[in-house]
Amino acid sequence: MVTSRNAHPDQHAPHDDGGVYERPPRPLPTPRRIIADFGTSYATNGLIGLIFSASGPVAVILAAGAAGHLDRAVLSSWIFGVFALNGALTILASWVYRTPLAFAWTIPGTVLVGSSLQHLSWPEVLGAFVVTSVLITAIGLTGQVRRVMSALPQPIVMAMVAGVFLQFGINIFRSLDDDPGIAVPIVVVFVVLLAYRRLGRFIPPIIGALVAGALAVAVSGRFHLATTPTTWLATPALQAPQFGIQACLELVIPLAITVIVVQNGQGTAVLESAGHRTPVNVVTIACGVFSGLAAAVGAVSSCLAGPTNALLVAGGQRQRQYTAALTFGILAIVVGLAAPLFVELMLATPAAFVATVGGLALLGALQNAFRTAFSSRCTLGALVTLLVTISGVDLLNIGAAFWGLLAGLLVSWAVEREDVRPARTGR
Repeated sequence: MVTSRNAHPDQHAPHDDGGVYERPPRPLPTPRRIIADFGTSYATNGLIGLIFSASGPVAVILAAGAAGHLDRAVLSSWIFGVFALNGALTILASWVYRTPLAFAWTIPGTVLVGSSLQHLSWPEVLGAFVVTSVLITAIGLTGQVRRVMSALPQPIVMAMVAGVFLQFGINIFRSLDDDPGIAVPIVVVFVVLLAYRRLGRFIPPIIGALVAGALAVAVSGRFHLATTPTTWLATPALQAPQFGIQACLELVIPLAITVIVVQNGQGTAVLESAGHRTPVNVVTIACGVFSGLAAAVGAVSSCLAGPTNALLVAGGQRQRQYTAALTFGILAIVVGLAAPLFVELMLATPAAFVATVGGLALLGALQNAFRTAFSSRCTLGALVTLLVTISGVDLLNIGAAFWGLLAGLLVSWAVEREDVRPARTGR
């Protein structure tokens, strides 16, 4: 992961005045300052983050919708909510804190919703979304989220991140085997630009890989629309929730844990390992509030995105990386407004293109996660966390990342007490 020696991480860090709600730095960046900080590499990272979010994760939404037999109007409103609302939150938070803070939606939560829709009605699921948003907001308002996060040993948290990101790295080589015509040119160009640093200064490796992939897709002739959408613009619709005990018991706690501990934990770990200080308490409150807005248009809960933020901080100067998040946020709003068209465009792109480019862009974050997890303390707990996370175990409708984090903590507290103690006293 590249950071500048001239970067001053404390210059733009949230101001710590002893309060529980992190104050943003002053003054706020002006349009002139944003333009000066902007650059091709940051725009590219924002674009790659958007492509990543708008491909595989969208397919998860479509799969969940199919499980619940949701019609296209409901799905279009759902996709509008997760892109347009989270894009607006990304722009606002990244501008105010001058830190890359990309918000998206909980993918494990979406998978959970898909299974629940097989026996719950859509209004009942919406009711659970509303209750979840209230719970997340209330937890954020306690101001204790950062304290809880700080009590977690960083090696164990980064082992969880490594377990989540590992699949994206593996997908590179699966793509090389399944679709070499698309994947090979992307990997070759990336490696060449990485090896020849003088050339890589003019063409960043991930930009070259992206261009090579686009050319490979064009030459292959495999970009074709299966259907033509009747309208390009999304038509978000306000949807009435129905509050049911079964839906709340099944969804609320797992969704809240997934957002606060797993998803926000990943995003925070990724950003702080890149030198950014994340306003954890404010982020939690923002996730709760915007989850409520998203629920109104039929969208799943918001969260601080781990993989997307890793893509945004994959290169460039630390103090300018917030412009990559601004790019991501603007493009996300565009995608939300043009949800019907964009879904068809992404489904028309070979899966190997997104898997390979996204995997290569995350290599630096994956390398850093492994280095942090296994370089010093809590190594056994980190190993257990990694193994449980990649196992895919799913208990009580809560995903493997949470259980990996819990298992690693228990192991370290049991047999690595001296390693855990520094985390309790602060980092």
